[in-house]
Amino acid sequence: MLFGEYHHTLDPKRRVSMPAKLREDLGEEIMIVRSIRGACLRFFSIPAWKEYIEPLKKLPRKVAEETYWYLYHDAIKVSPDSLGRVLLSEELLRFIGVQADEESDRNLVLVGCGDFGEIWSEKTYGAREIDTDAIRRALEENGY
Repeated sequence: MLFGEYHHTLDPKRRVSMPAKLREDLGEEIMIVRSIRGACLRFFSIPAWKEYIEPLKKLPRKVAEETYWYLYHDAIKVSPDSLGRVLLSEELLRFIGVQADEESDRNLVLVGCGDFGEIWSEKTYGAREIDTDAIRRALEENGY
């Protein structure tokens, strides 16, 4: 289970350290994709990724194909190096509003969210607001 909030800095080569606590649960290969629900990246262990995309197979073909394209067109599968760093692509960094050549813009927040984690630009993460009332209502409507 992935949990916790970690502040890291992207190095000049576009690498970020995956915290050891997260690497233990992620395994040797990590899938990193754009999030559908925010200006962040999502990362998964390979088994968690397969479970995450399984429901797409039940969607109408057009929706599934467009969703697959969105998720896979710039997705990366990475293995942390001996220091636990992973290389992020320029496309994925641009998606979250990070310019690797801007030293002041390389602060990232990694967050464990159970079966997946997220990578946020520190600026975007700091501005994120959670509507806990909406979460509570949604949970109650679904019998939780």
